[in-house]
Order: sequence, then structure tokens, then C-alpha cells
Amino acid sequence: MVRFATGVSPAPRARVQAMKEYHPPLGSREGLRLDFNENTVACSPCVREVLVQISGGALTLYPEREPVEAMVAAHLGLRADQVALTNGVDEAIHVLFEAFLEAGDEFLLPVPTYTMYEVYASATDARTVAVQAADDLQLPFDRLLEAITPRTKVIAIANPNSPSGSVSERAQLLALAERAPHAVLLVDEAYHHFYGETVMDLVGAIPNLVVARTFSKAYGLAGLRLGLLAGSAELMRWVRRVLSPYSVNSLALACLPPALEDAAYLDWYVGEVLAARGEFEAALDLAGLRRWPSRANFVLVQIGARHTEFVRHMRAAGVLVRDRSRDPGCDGRVRITIGTREQMAFAVVALEQTMAALRAGSETQ
Repeated sequence: MVRFATGVSPAPRARVQAMKEYHPPLGSREGLRLDFNENTVACSPCVREVLVQISGGALTLYPEREPVEAMVAAHLGLRADQVALTNGVDEAIHVLFEAFLEAGDEFLLPVPTYTMYEVYASATDARTVAVQAADDLQLPFDRLLEAITPRTKVIAIANPNSPSGSVSERAQLLALAERAPHAVLLVDEAYHHFYGETVMDLVGAIPNLVVARTFSKAYGLAGLRLGLLAGSAELMRWVRRVLSPYSVNSLALACLPPALEDAAYLDWYVGEVLAARGEFEAALDLAGLRRWPSRANFVLVQIGARHTEFVRHMRAAGVLVRDRSRDPGCDGRVRITIGTREQMAFAVVALEQTMAALRAGSETQ
């Protein structure tokens, strides 16, 4: 009889043991979903029409990404060899870091920002150099320039940024790329549609620029996991060496063309969000809550020491929001996704009820 030692299993490499962990607070998500910056309504009806037409036989085939990549590249005004589709923007970040970060390199990151940059960087042997933003949460541009060294290999800028909704000026991004020609400048435009500005037109013209996009936000395809990286053909050649050829599934590839073609739906949803954002910001101002100016589909709000109670009361009122207090420099702050005008009118009622409950609680203490 073979006997195995109990409590003993193969150990992962040291870098994996030291990685930062990320546990999305999913759990029950019943209610108005204003916690994950998703599309709060649905994907395009054209996408749903394609889904119901997919046969069982089509699912027996391995996915072919190249034809869809060529279509997406043309949509962006780029060549096919400048674009790679990925399994969500998370995979885009992961493969980019795996391709370019190694021992002795530095990863330059303004914080607070999207958590997964630091998580995926921690899986490499590079050192993360975090540059803290001031209380206004604007890009710490001057300090980023000063932090660039010969060891800087990747710089990541979310534009607009999360959780603040702040943006980086085009001139600032160009200056970072010029100061660090030896480093990849990743500009993550996940919330591009709510902002309108882009540096996608500079792909190829700036050799060290890589732009990321996602189809999880405005397009409403978060469940299909679709993202992309766009960069010079030389940079993308190394990205593709790391990228799995089958990581984007057939359903996602089938749904992407109709999503891109239905510009009317995208324009309607973005228009709803932008109008609702202005109305909701006015409600926050009326409630006397500090907020940060946002160019994305969310708003960061200062709640203070009772941020946990705020989130709990909003959930009880039927609205899910995201506590960002663990982000660097964001203690007591909550991020609220913006949906349609009708949805945000409901959120305003929940906000009023929550603030009244918090005030009543303070009076009885």
C-alpha cells in the first residue's frame, strides 16, 4: 500500500507566494449594481440576436481570433498586427507584464488606481514603484517624471483613472513616453467612451506606447471577457508570444462584431450615463457630500469614518456601491457607478434614506 505524507504539497515559486491577493467582493449582488462600473442595463440587442443563432456544432471548434482582430483593428484605424484581443483587459495587463518585466526592472505606478496592475506586477520579479497622488487624486505628473530611472520598464496609466475618475492630459502622456523611451507606457482606456479623449491614434507613431481597451463597460460584455491591447507591431510581436492563442472564446468573438456595429446603442447608453452623472453629482452636492470630478461612469464620494455603514444602508435600500477605503489615500471614500437616469433617480432616493439613517444614528449615540 502506498502511503503519502499528510499536509505536504508542492510549493509554488517564491514570487507567487509573495503575490498580492485580490478577492472581488462579489457574493450576493441583488439590487441595482452600482459597485463594479459595469453596463447597468444590457448589451446591444444585436449581440443577443447573434447569441441565439450560435449552434452547438460551432462550440466544438477552437476559436479563431485573427479575423475578428483584423475587423477590430480596422474599426480603430490600425493594422491587424498592431492589435491583440485578450480575455478581458486583465489578461491584457497580465501578458504585457509577463512579456516585459523581469528581475532588476521597475514598474512605475501612480496610486490609487486599478488594483490588478500591482497584483500582476507582483507575479513578476520586477519592483513596483508606487507614486502617491495628492488629495485631489489628479495624476502626480511631476513626481512620475522624477521617478523614471534607467530601470523603469513599464509605466501604467489608467485614463480615466479608477477610483477617482480623473484624467491625464495628452501632453502629459506624451511627455512620459518621451522621458522613458526604454519603457512601455501602458495607457488603459477602459472608460474611454465616457471621456471621449484617446491616444489610440498615436499607436505605432510612438514606439513605446501600448493602449488597452475593454468591452466590459460601455458595451456591456463583462460576462464574455473581452479586451484588447494595441501597440506597435514590434511590441505586439512579443505580447503574442506570451498570449494564449485560444484565450478569447468563440462566443465572445461572435458577439464582438455586432457590438461594434451597433453604434446607435452605444451612443444611447453613453448619453444616458453622462446625463445621469450630472444629475447624480448635483444630488451629492445637495447632500453636502464631497466628490471628485469624474470623466468616467462612476463618482468617488467622501463618506468618512462611517463608510462601512453607508455601504450597508445603501445595500438595504436596494443599491450596491463599492467601498474604496483600502485604496492608497482613499480612506472613508466610496465609489458609485453611474447607470441610466431612471436608475440614478432610484439611487438618489436610496442616498437620501441612507444619509437620514446615518444622521439619526449619530443623534442617538
